[in-house]
Amino acid sequence: MRVKVLVVGSGGREHALAWKLAQSPALEELHAAPGNPGIARLGRCHPVRAHDAEAILDLSREIGADLVVVGPEAPLVAGLADVLRHAGVAVFGPGAAAARIEGSKSFAKEVMLAAGVPAAAELAAPRAPCVVKADGLAAGKGVWVCRTQAEADAAWYRARALGDQVVVEELLEGEEVSIFALCDGVAALPLAPAQDFKRLRDGDGGPNTGGMGSYSPVPMLSAEDVDELVAAVHRPVLRELADRGAPFQGLLYAGLMLTDDGPRVLEFNCRFGDPETQAILPRLEGDLLGVLAAAAAGSLADVELAASPETAVTVVLASPGYPDEPETGIEIRSVEDTEAAGALVFHAGTALRGEALVSAGGRVLDVTATGASVAEARERVYEAVASIDFPGAQYRRDIAARAVNVHA
Repeated sequence: MRVKVLVVGSGGREHALAWKLAQSPALEELHAAPGNPGIARLGRCHPVRAHDAEAILDLSREIGADLVVVGPEAPLVAGLADVLRHAGVAVFGPGAAAARIEGSKSFAKEVMLAAGVPAAAELAAPRAPCVVKADGLAAGKGVWVCRTQAEADAAWYRARALGDQVVVEELLEGEEVSIFALCDGVAALPLAPAQDFKRLRDGDGGPNTGGMGSYSPVPMLSAEDVDELVAAVHRPVLRELADRGAPFQGLLYAGLMLTDDGPRVLEFNCRFGDPETQAILPRLEGDLLGVLAAAAAGSLADVELAASPETAVTVVLASPGYPDEPETGIEIRSVEDTEAAGALVFHAGTALRGEALVSAGGRVLDVTATGASVAEARERVYEAVASIDFPGAQYRRDIAARAVNVHA
């Protein structure tokens, strides 16, 4: 069967998904709403906003979409998948009731407690050291790690400005990892683990961002370790959500801290992570389209996906001024030359001004390279980054650096 696919979203994650889906022998047509200049080279982009559920439904009908893949969290939390499913359109992405696992941190805490999943302990007040979180969606910028009381007090007021409800947790120490599982409401199929880098500057300095880079796999986690984590974390949450009448069909992403006392969940997300997806998908072997369609149909039980033994490293190029006041309209050159040299360049916040590619957001490009080792992948990705002409671009120079010593 040949499949028409609609990818909803416009960032680097959606470009990576479109790139991988375009490799499927089952693909007939690839569409995106609204897409970006990178996705436009793979399929047809439509000027429809991701959060306009009725317009997305109309577009799905117009193009005869067999599967809709929703990238961003906000449309999922707002119920886009419910609108599509109610109309009989197959969709990879949870309904609003299940997407609350990301949409409300207090709800996620409640679910984890009921499911017996180990998580960071909640505190009654912001007392340093602690982590302060806005309860709702904040595009990756609603979390503050506070080591002093002054930082905790300031974070509390900033979180309250984003919404009335604030969650305060103990500050955990250890290695932070991202574990993705494709879910069909009952079954959970793990993907390769990744580690992302949330802070703006080298050495984990500066403010939290949507993510400045990632790499996969993670040296300290074997495939067996990942299976055990999914059994201990994802599957109990799937059961709890199903018991509440909110079965989760889509990508369940657990952000975990590997502490001396065992793994603890820091957060759940209801979609593919960004920029982890840009490092995970280039290693994925097999037909992603078939697997996402199986998850949407509730039939993942006998599906398998393998990952290449290579390492992938992704470096995010952000606009000057990001995250507070990113500059837009900066012309970017040499992207096609960089791709021709072997790197992958995913568009995260770009636009075309005539024939010129320009910055149109905070995180602008995601550059990914693979190699037989972490060191080789890092060398290749930073060569690729250096070859792109993007005046004033901000990027971290230490993505996956510590992993080189662990898994060279």
